[in-house]
Amino acid sequence: MYVTFPPPPQLARHVRMFWAFEYQVPDGEPYVYRSLADGCAEMVFHYNGRFSQLGGSCDQTAVLHAQTSRYTRFLTHGSFGIFGAYLYPSALPQLFGISSAAFSNQIPELAAVCGAEGRWLEERIMTAKYHHQRVEILSAFLQTQLARRKPVETAAHHAIRTILQAQGMVNITELAADLCLSARQFERNFKTYAGFTAKTWSRIIRFQRAVSQYGRVEENLTGLAYECGYYDQSHFIHDFKEFSGYHPRQYFSGRPEGIEYREE
Repeated sequence: MYVTFPPPPQLARHVRMFWAFEYQVPDGEPYVYRSLADGCAEMVFHYNGRFSQLGGSCDQTAVLHAQTSRYTRFLTHGSFGIFGAYLYPSALPQLFGISSAAFSNQIPELAAVCGAEGRWLEERIMTAKYHHQRVEILSAFLQTQLARRKPVETAAHHAIRTILQAQGMVNITELAADLCLSARQFERNFKTYAGFTAKTWSRIIRFQRAVSQYGRVEENLTGLAYECGYYDQSHFIHDFKEFSGYHPRQYFSGRPEGIEYREE
C-alpha cells in the first residue's frame, strides 16, 4: 500500500506531500529497496521494521534523507511500514536553519539535526495509530519550525520552482540573467538552498521525470530521451545509469528493485 497526503496550505511551499508505504514481505525473506537520485529531501520514519543501508550503517528509525545525486540500496527482512514527508530542498535551511549543501548525499539521524525535539517527534510518529495522525503531528511540528524561523523568499527559491516546473529543461545562464544575478552569485545562493549546482540539480530533476515514466515498457528509448529533454539517447543512458545504477532499458522493461510503490 502506498498513499499520499497533501500538506496544509501553510506548508505548501516547503512540503511537496506526506506519504506512507506498507509492504508485506514473507517472514525472513530479504527485500531490497533502491533509492534513486532525487533533488528533494525527505523526513523518513520506519514505524514498522527497519532497513539497513547496504555498504553503510544507516539503520535508524527516523532519518533526514537529504537530496542526493546517487542511488542507495537498503535491505530489510520481513514486512515494513514507513511514513515520510517529501520536502523541497529549500526546506532544510528554511525549517531547520541548515544549509542544504551541508547535507547533500547524507542520511543523518533526525535527532542529530533536530536534537531533543527530533527524538520527541520520532516517538510520537512511531506510536501514532493512523496515518492521518502522523500527518497532523508532523505538520504541527513543521509549522512550529516555520513560525520560529520566519523564512523569506530568495532568488534561489524562484529558481528552484522554475526548474521543477520545467522538469529540468532550463537554460541556467538565462535563468541567472532573469534574476539579475552574476553566474557566481547565482550558483552560490542556489547551492545553499538546493544542495547542488543548478546544472547538477537540473539533471537530477530531468532524470526524475524520466523515472516517472515507469510502466511505458514499449516506449522507444530515443523518443523518451527527447521527451525528457536529453540531447540524444547516449546522453539519456549516461545520466540514467549514473543516477539509478540501471540501464534505462533494464529499468523500464524489467522489474527494478523497490518499484512496488509505483505499482500501487
